Amino acid sequence: MKVFRYSKSQLSVLLILRLLIGWHFLYEGLVKFMNPFWNARTFLLDSQGFAKGLFEWMANNNQVLELVNFLNVWGLMLVGLGLILGLFEKWATIGGMLMLFFFYLSHPPFIGVEYLMPSEGNYLIVNKNLIELAALSVLMLFPTGRLIGLDRLIFIKKSSL
Repeated sequence: MKVFRYSKSQLSVLLILRLLIGWHFLYEGLVKFMNPFWNARTFLLDSQGFAKGLFEWMANNNQVLELVNFLNVWGLMLVGLGLILGLFEKWATIGGMLMLFFFYLSHPPFIGVEYLMPSEGNYLIVNKNLIELAALSVLMLFPTGRLIGLDRLIFIKKSSL
């Protein structure tokens, strides 16, 4: 295992980034979990771009849709908790990146594409999903969970026992 050495300011900024992204994921998952009427169908059917057919298939297949709903809610919450707690940070980061990649693919911010659901701004190619995906890639390259997080307790070097 590679040991990373950061300055206090580097570690602080990386930790804040991890916590902010973790909170975003956790909150999005909790909102969906607590809403008994939430369903991914509308979002999937609103998909545009070259992967539109895949997302429409997911929305129109009830068994697949149930799985997508489950994975979406629990994936968001587990990724968020993993990042906030620094628990299995690498897997939480990979899971978050994968989810964001699919969110980006389903609603790419390209010229001439309009969606039923309003977006938070005007985007061209780069949107919040792509930015958050890039931020998670930074966290993957500069992990902090084994320094400040539960990973530190789980992955103790055998030589220190």
